[in-house]
Amino acid sequence: MSEEAKKIKPGNSNKNIFKIIKDNCLSLDEELKLKRYIEKKNLIYIATPFSYAAADWLNKNKIKIFKVGSGECNNLPLIKYISKFKKPMIVSTGMNSIKSISKTVKILNKEKIPHVLLHCVNLYPVKYNLIRLNRIILFKKKFPKSIIGYSDHSIGNTIPTAALGLGAKLIEKHFVISKKRKGPDVICSMDEQELRELLFASKNVHDSLSSRKDVIKEENITRRFAFHSVVSNSDIIKGQKFSKKNLTTKRPGTGFFPASKINTLYGKKSKTNIKKNRLIRKNDVL
Repeated sequence: MSEEAKKIKPGNSNKNIFKIIKDNCLSLDEELKLKRYIEKKNLIYIATPFSYAAADWLNKNKIKIFKVGSGECNNLPLIKYISKFKKPMIVSTGMNSIKSISKTVKILNKEKIPHVLLHCVNLYPVKYNLIRLNRIILFKKKFPKSIIGYSDHSIGNTIPTAALGLGAKLIEKHFVISKKRKGPDVICSMDEQELRELLFASKNVHDSLSSRKDVIKEENITRRFAFHSVVSNSDIIKGQKFSKKNLTTKRPGTGFFPASKINTLYGKKSKTNIKKNRLIRKNDVL
């Protein structure tokens, strides 16, 4: 940051951004210790470089995925610099227009960088009417070569769960050990319980979107009783013509003639005597 950053306050704090970062940042040794701890847990360490030096340090220490914050999404020189490492990137797109995002995506595609674009609104917390969650659908259309996700700054799990339903493949949300802690974004961060709930929702939503079958055999158990078949609406004697008066449709759907076929029977003759309120069988029809 330049010295001018000491004059800028974010919308969710009374302190300037320079002091906030300085008071809360880790040393490089602490960052490396954190990376080793994460990897020891068989998790993936991901970090956001805000400078060329930071990108170099992360690459030197064998980061597997680069995260790019919304503020750097339109920093095309930095995007190009990080791209040279040829590692996957997760790019937040908050505050940026489609036109601006397109320039970044063009670089990523040109350099053949596997990447995720995260729709994001950089307010902490964000009001629901400003989220514009339909941008996930727009992103999928505008950037077909990109994986689309969502970075959430709303309160609770409602919006990230909805984002999953719209096809978001990755969810980012701030995490805090305790909601009792003080901090500018604690209110829109998730704690351990909310993380468990979001993971649970993520699996369920993923499963619910996993099939594109038109008809599923598992519904047969319900189909049998829920569908309608052609049924005699009165006693029908042998040789009598079927008509709207003596035929109707009723449950179950196990009859030879489904409800949709009733019109094909009108005018045909009965081959047998048929009692009222019975399914019409194949051998009932001449």
